[in-house]
Amino acid sequence: MEKLTIEMFEEATEKVNKVVLPTPLVYSDFFSRQCGNKVYLKPENIQHTGAYKIRGAYYKISTLPKNEREKGLITASAGNHAQGVAYAAQRYGVKAVIVMPTSTPLMKVNRTKSYGAEVILYGDVYDDACNEAYRLAQENGYTFIHPFNDIEVCAGQGTIAMEIIKELPTVDYILVPIGGGGLATGVSTLVKLLNPGIKVIGVEPAGANCMQQSIKEDKVVTLTTAQTIADGTAVKTPGDITFEYVKRNIDEIITVEDDELIEAYLDMVENHKMVCENSGLLTIAALKHLTFKEKKVVSILSGGNMDIITMSSMIQHGLIQRGRIFTVSVLLPDKPGQLAQVSEVIAGEQGNVVKLEHNQFVSINRNAAVELRITLECFGMDHRDTIMNRLEIEGYRPKLVRTNL
Repeated sequence: MEKLTIEMFEEATEKVNKVVLPTPLVYSDFFSRQCGNKVYLKPENIQHTGAYKIRGAYYKISTLPKNEREKGLITASAGNHAQGVAYAAQRYGVKAVIVMPTSTPLMKVNRTKSYGAEVILYGDVYDDACNEAYRLAQENGYTFIHPFNDIEVCAGQGTIAMEIIKELPTVDYILVPIGGGGLATGVSTLVKLLNPGIKVIGVEPAGANCMQQSIKEDKVVTLTTAQTIADGTAVKTPGDITFEYVKRNIDEIITVEDDELIEAYLDMVENHKMVCENSGLLTIAALKHLTFKEKKVVSILSGGNMDIITMSSMIQHGLIQRGRIFTVSVLLPDKPGQLAQVSEVIAGEQGNVVKLEHNQFVSINRNAAVELRITLECFGMDHRDTIMNRLEIEGYRPKLVRTNL
């Protein structure tokens, strides 16, 4: 197997600099205070294609002989590698076919098409799409560009580490998301070649921790499912090439739950006015898991390709999760003026009514015949509890209702 070398990373850096935007580190006061370290963000979410994947795709395609490119390129991707390949193919003036899981957000599909690629939707997760892409490559003679299990692709992704160390040579820790392992391989390998003292921590979604499980069993394993809102890292089987490099060069793997990604989304939007997709937020959610303090930490924000509907859902779920939006049910006598009285109680505690549902048919008991469901905006859990206690004192016997708005 061809090995990743300093020379390869240097060549990749020279090549990808022709197509990538500069992504200088952003110091984060908020996340630094939150975890007790000096936290810097590497915002790959602002790249041309909205993610770091352009690096590996472009470098790989640049190394192909002309006849290999002109056969047409094909790949499988949950979205970001798809756009990287499509963009690079457009730059080289060659055909690109992209197979994407049927669950891929519409924005990623449309953006991939906008670069002139043919998009085929197939399967539930990346692994299904990849198998179909291999079949089509064999059938049509296309050149397959693997999204992560490829040395040149990994070298292209590793150019991120070159930039980080050049800008912040005293960095102590770099946090990198892991799906199939291409980014983690490139970053960790170059870091260990340049400065073995720098620690690299991989971060996976808890519902798709294929690399962590593989390292635990010391062999490549395939998960039965990859259930996570981080669709870009919903991979069931890591690469056999990336597995070997990650096992050797990654110092630790942290897993985060989907609820933590929702929290991280709100934190990024509110404090940095920055949109990151869920896979790009893995390294932000992981900051709360760090056991060390007073170190210089770089979190790689791997992408920002999130569609508007998902953004809306993330905000709603996040507000509910933090207690800033909640729904309460109260039973009222069926007589005039009751709604006004409840509203007065809520207003007295500075609650803001978002929605009301009034149901007169829950009971034949005229003294408690109307169920009123009130969705409220408040300042957080403590404020929510204050409103609930006030309703209890006023005799409304409030009950919290689980809701997704």
